[in-house]
Amino acid sequence: MARTVVDIDDEALAAAARELGTKTKVETVNRALAEIAARSERLAFLDTLRAADDDLEDDEVMGEAWR
Repeated sequence: MARTVVDIDDEALAAAARELGTKTKVETVNRALAEIAARSERLAFLDTLRAADDDLEDDEVMGEAWR
């Protein structure tokens, strides 16, 4: 892992730590970077779900889904 010195907005870091549930600056920065890096994969997956030929809008099918 590379060691880098950067100036970080303390308020933004604290907000990110709360959102991510992290305890340290290093953990917060690394989690935030990982989340952003994975974002495009999550968005692509959502696009796949939206484009799927499914029967989720079929009232008869959905009426039986939870039985």
